[in-house]
Amino acid sequence: MSDGAERTGTEGLVGIVLVSHSAAVATSVAELARGLAGGGTTAPVAAAGGTEDGGLGTSSELISAAAASVDRGAGVAVLMDLGSAVLTVKALLAEGGELPANTVLVDAPFVEGAVAATVTASAGADLAAVRSAAAEAYAYRKE
Repeated sequence: MSDGAERTGTEGLVGIVLVSHSAAVATSVAELARGLAGGGTTAPVAAAGGTEDGGLGTSSELISAAAASVDRGAGVAVLMDLGSAVLTVKALLAEGGELPANTVLVDAPFVEGAVAATVTASAGADLAAVRSAAAEAYAYRKE
């Protein structure tokens, strides 16, 4: 068990990775999702935004590091903002060995999906339920 899991009580929870072309966007959405998950234990959430040099884009290395940082053995759900972020995650999954075992790409709206995934994972749900909750965010109406 990692030291982080012992300190935070997140052992056995699904981890969430938020991939954006912007570090600021990824970090802000992660902060929002954690805040809306409520009190108590919150699932591990990591932002993987931008490039290593702080520019706009996506980074395989940042995504892999974020996934490793939230892996507590229950799986990792990865949500992305735009098309090339999706392609980068798909490439990492296809390569194998770059992401923790039981890592899945989640087709969901970025903000609403991140909140739904984090709330559901924080409640102790399994990876399939977390993925489903995030995907259901497509049905949220704002009218």
